[in-house]
Amino acid sequence: MPIFTPGRRWQPAYSPFKNEPLSHKLMEDLEYMIKGPLFGCRMCGNCLLQETAFICPMECPKGLRNGPCGGSTPEHCYVDKSRPCIWYKIYERSFKMGRQEKLLEVLPPLDWEKVGTETWRDVVACIKKHGTGRVLKSLLLDQGENRYKTWELIFRTVRQPDWWQGDNKYHAPAYTEPVSNLEKALKAGEFVVACEIAPPLSMSTKKLIENINLVKPYVTAINFTDNASATPRMTSWACAKFAIENGAEPVMQIAARDRTRASLQAEILGATAMGVRNVLCVTGDSPVLAPQPRGRMDINDLDAIQMIWILRRMRDEGHYLDGREIKFPPKFFLGAAASPFASEPKFQALREHKKVNAGAQFFQTNLVYDVDRMEIWLNEIAKRNILDKVFILIGITPLKSAKMTHYMTQVPGVYVPEAIVKRMDNADKAGGVQAAQEEGVKIALEIIEKIKKLRGQGVHGVHIMPVGWEEVVPRIVREAGLMKTGSAVPDAPSGSKDEIEAQPLPA
Repeated sequence: MPIFTPGRRWQPAYSPFKNEPLSHKLMEDLEYMIKGPLFGCRMCGNCLLQETAFICPMECPKGLRNGPCGGSTPEHCYVDKSRPCIWYKIYERSFKMGRQEKLLEVLPPLDWEKVGTETWRDVVACIKKHGTGRVLKSLLLDQGENRYKTWELIFRTVRQPDWWQGDNKYHAPAYTEPVSNLEKALKAGEFVVACEIAPPLSMSTKKLIENINLVKPYVTAINFTDNASATPRMTSWACAKFAIENGAEPVMQIAARDRTRASLQAEILGATAMGVRNVLCVTGDSPVLAPQPRGRMDINDLDAIQMIWILRRMRDEGHYLDGREIKFPPKFFLGAAASPFASEPKFQALREHKKVNAGAQFFQTNLVYDVDRMEIWLNEIAKRNILDKVFILIGITPLKSAKMTHYMTQVPGVYVPEAIVKRMDNADKAGGVQAAQEEGVKIALEIIEKIKKLRGQGVHGVHIMPVGWEEVVPRIVREAGLMKTGSAVPDAPSGSKDEIEAQPLPA
């Protein structure tokens, strides 16, 4: 195991994608001989050790370069349970060293032309550019801030190429008028309800359209997942198109796992041209969760934060990643996933802070079954002064059975209190499936009631994820008192009015 990088397994160094001069090969061998034993270096050619507490982030099986995924835990990596989550270790060491704020800088994806080569040559070139004597004098003789500025002058240039220019600052959207109904409702101060519909497993859209029409009177926007659990379904953008055609507003999800930087930029142009105005960026589940035969399980080309950074700049600055101008830039409301229970709340709050800085305007959280524990995470976000910069929709999934409840306890990033597990077990034993479903709905309503009390304290609505149980959404919205006053509901329940006169939520 390397001295500075915990959990390291031996993996071969990357090979350059081009033939290198002998002098370069010798420099590469020297760097590998030193950094290999110290850091477990694989020669990615895009070194970030200065920013990641001298733990190599390329030890993450997903190759994430901006922080942990939503499945981060202190115990182990969910992709490879024999190893710790390397990003948890990076956060842990950074907080101990007082370097955690350095993790807010949005770091670029790999420059694959440099993969397999050494980084030292870039450092030497940068030192020469700024004057070798002046740089060495400052590093050896200066103290405190002056020495740090010189150090930063060298290594920032190396890690932040001209085509990326990431930073640790907040970037507000460059437009003012809402571009979607979801954004309009959130900015108007409404307590918003969104929901999720599972894309179909075949080309048949009958059930998809039925579900869209079923839930659209009850929600502001409908989210379509993007190959959840790395399992193929109909694409999110296609489902979004059917939603638009049926008078509903979609939230199109994009998973970094399945995207290159070229396909990401192309897809957002096509989706917004079709009328998609809400986009949610996620890193995506590892293919380790996929059915066999599995696809590539090595590093992602992009992570969620890098996607947010690229898409925000396309929208607000009007250019592609390569610098070309976009004559008619895409317009969209940009969101991201948040994970209140993935690891330490302060770690996750820093991760969410980074997403907001990169350009995330709204969060849809992972499943919440413990509101009190979620508030700890919310308080950590409040300490970072970003609650006024992002809208937060809390994830709700009604439990359908005791079996589903026990499964949820094993899902990375999800926490189900033992009391809820017992309630579902008891309901199942007492009355079978129907009783368990009723108990699951009751639990969901109790959680929503607690969440409603957090309105005005950083919470702006709920995001219902029924996991194939879409028919329960109207009932939950009605019984939770979340219907908008005067909402027209076709096919209203027997004995009820066509117009649901719901009481508005308290301000």
